[in-house]
Amino acid sequence: MLKDNELKKIEGGFSLGLGLLIGGLVTFFIGMIDGYVRPLSCR
Repeated sequence: MLKDNELKKIEGGFSLGLGLLIGGLVTFFIGMIDGYVRPLSCR
């Protein structure tokens, strides 16, 4: 069984925050490109 100090020393992998950040940026840019290419007027 790994001790608490040993668990904190493990590096690598994919953090949840980084995944959310990348997903948010991708979604933002897709929406921005979609709005530029296909603008919808307000009703």
